[in-house]
Amino acid sequence: DSGTATFMLLGQECTRACRFCSVVTLAKPALPDPEEPKKLAASVSQLKLKYAVLTTVDRDDLPDQGAAHIAKCINSLHLAQPNLFIELLMPDFQGENVLIEQMADLPLKVLGHNLECVESLTCKVRDPRASYEQSLKVLRVIKQAKPQMLTKSSLMLGLGETKEEVLEAMADLRSVGVDYLTLGQYLQPTKTKLPVERYVTPEEFKNFQVLGEEMGFAYVASGPLVRSSYKAFEFYMMGVV
Repeated sequence: DSGTATFMLLGQECTRACRFCSVVTLAKPALPDPEEPKKLAASVSQLKLKYAVLTTVDRDDLPDQGAAHIAKCINSLHLAQPNLFIELLMPDFQGENVLIEQMADLPLKVLGHNLECVESLTCKVRDPRASYEQSLKVLRVIKQAKPQMLTKSSLMLGLGETKEEVLEAMADLRSVGVDYLTLGQYLQPTKTKLPVERYVTPEEFKNFQVLGEEMGFAYVASGPLVRSSYKAFEFYMMGVV
């Protein structure tokens, strides 16, 4: 037991309709629960966690896209447990620097944003409001705002990409200073979502891990069952050590 758990903030519905994700899409979901920061801190204390991974839906409907609410949740956790390691997997905030920088200012150990897929598949896989360039920009702005912040990103494989495209995406992530990388197999969550184009072999995943380490990532987790919050605490400790 690693003492790690993942929590999703800002509600159960997302304003985006990515074709790989099973979260329900609504143009105007319910307002964020004002009690969530308090409830989150209580849950983490009860579970005696060492490491909390926070992920969020997209809230394009809110004036600040949920940034203030995310900040309240993280500050509430930090106040309740100053020694807790907190990792945030953040949305793209439509590329708004002020909101990205607000996240970089929070008491986090790792700040992640997922590129999700290679550039050629972005339009097919992700909501039109998300883009490959915008996601790279988010990761670049974090490092510019707070160079010591550890950043993380993730790619799903098996959607029809080539090996060359994966390596290009990995190089693009390194070019904006990403420290940690996770690579996993895409699995179709429901019948209405994109089908799996192919199953990537464990050998191919291992090869990407070796190549990623050669590119200079501090740590690469690459395997069929790897997800962005995969072994987050071990991942953090290995990268830091």
